[in-house]
Amino acid sequence: MSRIGELFKQKQQRVLNVYCTAGFPQLDSTLAVMQALQNNGADIIELGMPYSDPLADGPVIQASSTKALQNGMTISKLFEQLEDFRKQIHIPVVLMGYLNPLLQYGFETFCAKAAEVGIDGLIIPDIPMYEFETAYKQVLDKHSLDFIFLVTPETTEERILKLDQLTSGFLYAVSSSSITGSDKDFSPVETYLQKLKNLPLKNPVLVGFGIKDQATFNSAAKYANGAIIGSAYIKALENSDNIEDDTRTFLQMVLA
Repeated sequence: MSRIGELFKQKQQRVLNVYCTAGFPQLDSTLAVMQALQNNGADIIELGMPYSDPLADGPVIQASSTKALQNGMTISKLFEQLEDFRKQIHIPVVLMGYLNPLLQYGFETFCAKAAEVGIDGLIIPDIPMYEFETAYKQVLDKHSLDFIFLVTPETTEERILKLDQLTSGFLYAVSSSSITGSDKDFSPVETYLQKLKNLPLKNPVLVGFGIKDQATFNSAAKYANGAIIGSAYIKALENSDNIEDDTRTFLQMVLA
């Protein structure tokens, strides 16, 4: 069983996945941020690979990607930083990014290297379902990497069930068809999450987009197995001069 599978076997509710951008706020911040997240209550780390055209990301995460690229972050540099990360990080880690840089790096080479250093899975929002089935799934299976698909309130029930069958690890429920970090009333999302809860899904569900504090985390956790926080945490790191302290303060606010 994968680390993600083991996590959900042990902890079925209130699972917290926190997104951070590799190479932000400083190029060498990656492991310090990951360590601080593990130390202070995160269950999964979603490590973003910065990209110049991140379609699903809002302005906060886009800005962190721009800063990380300016800092000199690349996929090769990231793998250098992650070379021995499993000596200190024991919780599941998934890489989130976009297909174009992975194709430039070499998709199979990327998956092999990710598995070698100890990554558990991938979130690549711009891989279409058909291409995943026909071109990419066998590579991911070969290297024992989970692949997490996203569903939205507009995704049909038939398609949700199909994506759930193709997904391993967890299903990423986008709370609305907007970009990450959007401020919005969370109450309409609950109807959609209730619908997901009533479907015969094989994977646990984590809710992302718009989760930023204790109230939204609690709302998501009522209907799903947990939630994903990204932009709000990136904001907490923007001007941080003590990553451990600022991460502790932020996660205590969410999990209190």
